[in-house]
Amino acid sequence: MSKKKLPDFILLGLCVSLVLVGIFILASVSSSFSLQRTGNTFFFLNHQLLLGVLPGLLAGTIAFFLPLSFFKKYSFLFLLATIVLLAMVFMPGIGGEFGGASRWIFLGPFSFQPSEILKLAFILYAASWLASRHAKSKKAPNSTLLPFAAIVGIVSLFLILQPDVGTLGVIAATGLVMYFLAGTPIWHTAAMIGMGLLALGGLIAIVPYRLNRFLVFLNSDLDPLGRGYQAKQALIGIGSGGLFGTGLGLSFQKFGSLPEPISDSIFAVFAEELGFVGAVVLLSLFLAFAWRSFVIAKRVPDPFAKLVVWGIAFWIFLQATVNIGSMLGLLPLTGIPLPFISYGGSALMTELLACGILLNISKEAKMP
Repeated sequence: MSKKKLPDFILLGLCVSLVLVGIFILASVSSSFSLQRTGNTFFFLNHQLLLGVLPGLLAGTIAFFLPLSFFKKYSFLFLLATIVLLAMVFMPGIGGEFGGASRWIFLGPFSFQPSEILKLAFILYAASWLASRHAKSKKAPNSTLLPFAAIVGIVSLFLILQPDVGTLGVIAATGLVMYFLAGTPIWHTAAMIGMGLLALGGLIAIVPYRLNRFLVFLNSDLDPLGRGYQAKQALIGIGSGGLFGTGLGLSFQKFGSLPEPISDSIFAVFAEELGFVGAVVLLSLFLAFAWRSFVIAKRVPDPFAKLVVWGIAFWIFLQATVNIGSMLGLLPLTGIPLPFISYGGSALMTELLACGILLNISKEAKMP
């Protein structure tokens, strides 16, 4: 009788901890905001549980029990279906626009963001493609650069049209790391970094508000009541928290001063309520998640599985770093949500699905 394979329980504990902390933070941060917007104290929390946690747990559980070959075999179809959904956001009657961006699909009372699903779909396909090209690239090392750049370019086009440059940056950076870790020539990575910087410069040049956002990041006093307002209010909130915070539910900034208190700016409110100690605990969870994922990747023999773990771990950690860094004034504001914490069912469902895949792969890791 073969020994039953078990997941890595440290990674499982970290995934559960991040989800529970996210629910805990949202419950504290969203109550007054929810009451003001909807008349129901628990509207946003219930929405997150019913349309984020529950479908995410179901999807993650299914992913945990599926064979890894399933994800490799159908990764292209998953990516293709996601690209079709990305195109649907521009269709009248189905797609929806909010804040000048077309990122949502509306199905009756429900809505979701295909760009959130795209992050995982891209990682799975990139891992499958790079793993299959690994043996061929040894004979023809220059045969991977242009095709991979074309894949990234196609995905980028849909995100630029929305526009969703923040998500584009996360996907492009994650793809670049996966490409480098796949054992491709170093000059390929350098070339793609160069192409990426040129593309970023072009995107900033053609849309003035992106340049203004960058200039305000360098000097928030240029527009303290406009582009620099959110960054200043976030720092005020974080600073007000001190060492141990103002107490649960006692944030002042969430009462109209800080934009997007339950999504993009949720870390600032959390740090205000639970202080430096709470912020350090949350940061430690993200660091531990990335560390354990990389340990598992190192001990997984299959190239496809190894690249998937690297991709998911880097995606989650990069997105957390960018979100928290922007709240601390260390990076420009991008509108990227904080994984597992920010309000948004599409993002949380996708992140839980990714956790299910990670835990599935961890069963194959040869841990000491």
